[in-house]
Amino acid sequence: MNPFQDFQISPFRPLALHMAKVTECTALVMPMFEHVRSRDHDGLRGLCEQVFKAEHEADKIKDEIRRYLPKTFGLPVFRGDLLTLLKMQDDMADSVEDVAVVLTIKKLELPPAIADDVVEHVSCVLKVCEFLRSATDELKEVTERDITGGGERGRRVLELAAQAEHAEWEADKSQYSLAQKLFALEDEIRATDIFLWSGVFKELGKLANHADKTADRLRRMLAR
Repeated sequence: MNPFQDFQISPFRPLALHMAKVTECTALVMPMFEHVRSRDHDGLRGLCEQVFKAEHEADKIKDEIRRYLPKTFGLPVFRGDLLTLLKMQDDMADSVEDVAVVLTIKKLELPPAIADDVVEHVSCVLKVCEFLRSATDELKEVTERDITGGGERGRRVLELAAQAEHAEWEADKSQYSLAQKLFALEDEIRATDIFLWSGVFKELGKLANHADKTADRLRRMLAR
């Protein structure tokens, strides 16, 4: 069976395939920052190429889902909700790609004074993505009966969505603190580096926000 035609069994299984590819992108975020910290610019570029490839493959899966998603009856959830969910997942892959782009505009160096804080912030962002991935793994087995009857998997998805929301709030606080520490170094590092690092933190914030909004969309779909 074509996995993209699996909507009647569970409308979320094809979307889980897309999320798996998005997760390939997010799994490369921490290694990218580790390469920046160790000044391994060649290794960083290699990882970024993997990000670009995974993001492109996620786009192809997205296009296939849109192609096979039924346009009429037969879905236990609204077609528009599924398409919105798909777009939100894809935004996550796009944000990882944007992080990779900013990190490689120049041979960017991670200021030692904030290196640990940056790694901690990346961990906070990835926690949001991890809660979402877990929710998606649960959701791919949710059937029409679970959606309409509030099954155990559905309740687990709601719990994970709430955890993602809290993790995104923690990531926001971390981003604000990190920005303060970055600008406190304005007399020690070049203005261009401050500008680029600000861009990196902004894209990481978008990644956390996209993951949180995707989890919230799952929660809304199950709560209807």
